[in-house]
Amino acid sequence: MKKLFIITLLFLVQSAYAQQRYYQIGDFPLENGQVLKDCKIGYRTFGKLNAGKSNAVLVPTWFTGTSQQKSFVANPSDIADSTKYFVIVVDALGNGVSSSPSNSVSQKDKLFPFVSIRDMVNTQYKLVKEALKINHLYAVTGISMGGMQSFQWMMSYPEFMDKVIPIIGSPKQSTYDKLFWNLQLNIIERGQYSAEAMKSVNALHQLNLWTPSYREAHTNTEEYASYIKKIEDDALKLNAYDWAIQLKAMINHDIFQGQKPEEAFAKVKAKVMIVVATQDHMVNPQAAIRFGKLLKAPIVELTGDCGHMATSCEGDKMRAHIKGFLD
Repeated sequence: MKKLFIITLLFLVQSAYAQQRYYQIGDFPLENGQVLKDCKIGYRTFGKLNAGKSNAVLVPTWFTGTSQQKSFVANPSDIADSTKYFVIVVDALGNGVSSSPSNSVSQKDKLFPFVSIRDMVNTQYKLVKEALKINHLYAVTGISMGGMQSFQWMMSYPEFMDKVIPIIGSPKQSTYDKLFWNLQLNIIERGQYSAEAMKSVNALHQLNLWTPSYREAHTNTEEYASYIKKIEDDALKLNAYDWAIQLKAMINHDIFQGQKPEEAFAKVKAKVMIVVATQDHMVNPQAAIRFGKLLKAPIVELTGDCGHMATSCEGDKMRAHIKGFLD
């Protein structure tokens, strides 16, 4: 117990000083033929790279998330224990830290080009190879949109890592997913990227983040006024252009690119474990389950009523499976 306390304390100290870093890529050609000017990638690292450079774990951020928010994964008690692994938490394009509509000088707001999940992964590959001088990753793992990026890593750089663990992500958007993400995008565009539009978008996002049974059990009707006020107040902190650019990336996400899953399966070289939430109302789990069965990969099902937030509610179960798979 004392040893665990000391290790955890050291991690907290390390986290406090894990600086936000950037890799300046320069003008970056996107897969659609456009150019992302003065492209930069934000990241934070935890732990030490071993002599053989064989313990690096890459963790992409979730939708609108940042490396600061995702730093917890490197905690000794979490999935990418930084006392064992060199953990690289990367800010995905469009999150407001890496190149985004909100921070671009020459391509600000509506001038920002469309970026895909593949583009996000390609910039992460450049970061690892060029900035960090690492030629092979031990693992790639991420949650939600981070899970989508993890799936894409299997296709884009199949021999670059030993293990991949997509968590509540999808290899391809279902019709349900497209309906949900497009509805948010339509509200933003028809509301001309206004704060009022983002109030509705955030309410819709919160609606699907949890299951109806969870919300009914945890928020009394009498609390609704204060509940919705907090959602709308939080929406004022959101950037509509950043939100929309990552929405577009997810809407168009498809690792198969016209191939049948059976054909794509043959490209996968890494060992794979897939984590899904069976009651997920935000990222439908069926495509991930089907692909996992094709790969004959272990599939961890989180079955509670927390929906997309199952990784928090069933965190102990998820961490036990992932740590066992990584170790």
